[in-house]
Amino acid sequence: MSNGLNPAQKQAVETLSGPMLVLAGAGTGKTRVVTFRIANLIRHGTAPDRILAVTFTNKAAGEMQERIGALIGPAKPKRRRKGEAQPPKPVIGTFHSQCVRILRRHAKRIGYPTKFAIYDRSDQESLARNVLRDLRLPGTALKPGDLLAIIGGWKNQSVLPADAGAVARTDKEHLAASAYRRYQDGLRSCGAMDFDDLLVNTELLLEQDAEVREIEAGRYDHVLVDEYQDTNGSQYRIIKSLAQSHRNLCVVGDDDQSIYGWRGADVTHILNFRNDWPDATVVRLEENYRSSGQILEMANRLIRFNTTRHDKMLRPVRAVGQRPRILQLKDETEESKLVVGEIARLLDRGRYEPRDVAILFRTNEQPRLFETELRKMNVPYVMLGSQSFFDRREIRDLLSYLKWVDQPDDEISLLRVINTPPRGLGNKSVQEIVSRAVKSGRPAWQVMSDPSATSDLPAAAQRGIESLRRLLDDVREATVDSLAGAVRTLIERTQYFDEVRRLYNEPEEVEARTNSIQELINAVAAYEDRDRETDLAGFLSETALAGREMGNEKDKLAQRNAVWLLTMHAAKGLEFPIVYMVGMEEGVLPHSRSVKSGEENDIAEERRLCYVGVTRAQETLTLSMALTRRRWGKPRPTTPSRFLYEITGKAENPNKYRKAKPRRV
Repeated sequence: MSNGLNPAQKQAVETLSGPMLVLAGAGTGKTRVVTFRIANLIRHGTAPDRILAVTFTNKAAGEMQERIGALIGPAKPKRRRKGEAQPPKPVIGTFHSQCVRILRRHAKRIGYPTKFAIYDRSDQESLARNVLRDLRLPGTALKPGDLLAIIGGWKNQSVLPADAGAVARTDKEHLAASAYRRYQDGLRSCGAMDFDDLLVNTELLLEQDAEVREIEAGRYDHVLVDEYQDTNGSQYRIIKSLAQSHRNLCVVGDDDQSIYGWRGADVTHILNFRNDWPDATVVRLEENYRSSGQILEMANRLIRFNTTRHDKMLRPVRAVGQRPRILQLKDETEESKLVVGEIARLLDRGRYEPRDVAILFRTNEQPRLFETELRKMNVPYVMLGSQSFFDRREIRDLLSYLKWVDQPDDEISLLRVINTPPRGLGNKSVQEIVSRAVKSGRPAWQVMSDPSATSDLPAAAQRGIESLRRLLDDVREATVDSLAGAVRTLIERTQYFDEVRRLYNEPEEVEARTNSIQELINAVAAYEDRDRETDLAGFLSETALAGREMGNEKDKLAQRNAVWLLTMHAAKGLEFPIVYMVGMEEGVLPHSRSVKSGEENDIAEERRLCYVGVTRAQETLTLSMALTRRRWGKPRPTTPSRFLYEITGKAENPNKYRKAKPRRV
């Protein structure tokens, strides 16, 4: 079981009971340890389905399940018939997917339907726009995106609508506090939750309902959490509730790579683990299999400037390697030309492929000049941030139809497709239906399903309503036999392919949109093949969760042989033989917000981000800065990033003579 494991990895794999903290530094074989440990639990008699492993991405969950299957066997089972029992396996998934499972079982206890919808960003913005309109707030005072950002921040801190007014500080936050309750009421009336509600409502359910807490905690004998440093307050409390009774909790993470504080992650959860679980075993994985010794020496020197951290040091398994370079260029134009010129010459020599090279930057404005130069030099490149499959118009339309079929009271989804393709329900008729729904306190579809409430609408509108009613019945009936067949029925009954041809003139565009629709049908069919218990709500939940992840986009980009352009945040979890970290200046890295705040915690997170960038490099690392950078069209002198001084040993480290240790916060 432990072949190929170093002593620290072996200890983590063979400690099979009680709380355990595995401090897994960058490139130290974290995934290998987690999968070997789960396989070892199963080999020692733990039923696979009594093990819960929680990750932050579906990609990580899928890889984990695949590796465990390879470790414990047996060979690939014969194809099962639909409904046939599936061999038990560990329950592995993201925090949000695990919360969906819990909520599907118990949502009625907190006033939601079992088949609640999960609103994506577009659905949320539509609802937020309606709320702001109803409150008659001027458009410039609070935009839908602003409202959602503030509400999302509150939900990450478990602040409920009733408490929002007390924590609001700015004028915008006070306006948001008044809109928050209406926003939540709107979600509830549509039988929907947004992405953050999945965590908040699960936390409330486990906290307030002792019976549910006992049922859910009783499902598992072991709980494992990956990337524990990225947990927010809700995730932390959910895990504690599920593990408190049996205390077999293993968390894996690295406080030095905690870089998501801006979205609610709280590094103190991993720092204070021994305070929560005093008898916990602590294992440090410090042997780094990724980077050369020179790169790790630089990384270790940098991160020691953070005062509040677990004491650990990365030790190289690879050779010492080439010393990292620091380049000072005249301005950002010269920086981009030199970096891209070097990359082009490197690729011409043939030793490296384009995919072996990454340009990492701190802010989304930086890559423009690098893109320009890469195009000039005919160097292929890819950049994270292209349109997601789930954001394409045709996919959004069809998913909105499916959400409405599954949950007819989902007003946001209904209103998106109510006249798409056109069916006689024009803006005036739709506004009238919505107005009557508001007055009667009923969802729009209930009003549309009441002949007495719509008998005075124009004949074309009444025919449109009847068309929708028949469509709903036909698609629902088709779901009994096959979800993929139901999607095909939906496309045929709406004549959606004709709508695509009407909207787009270019044959290439029509073909691309048609292929997207075909891909959606493929996704539904794959879901049916994979799971024995399939329903429309399950597919929509899976789709909503997948649409929020960047991991899927990374997989697609990795298949292309091109230079990577990406932020340091997006680079976490990746590695490259050659890395360029650009814009190493005060105000860029560390970011100006952190510099202005002057808070030690803000600068510490920026330092961790720099550390993440450095530890992406396997063989060659180059850090560059511009001596001047344009601001508002004029060149302004820059100051080298403090991290350059720290990284090269030219700054006095206040922690030099004291051992780093986690401090209770």
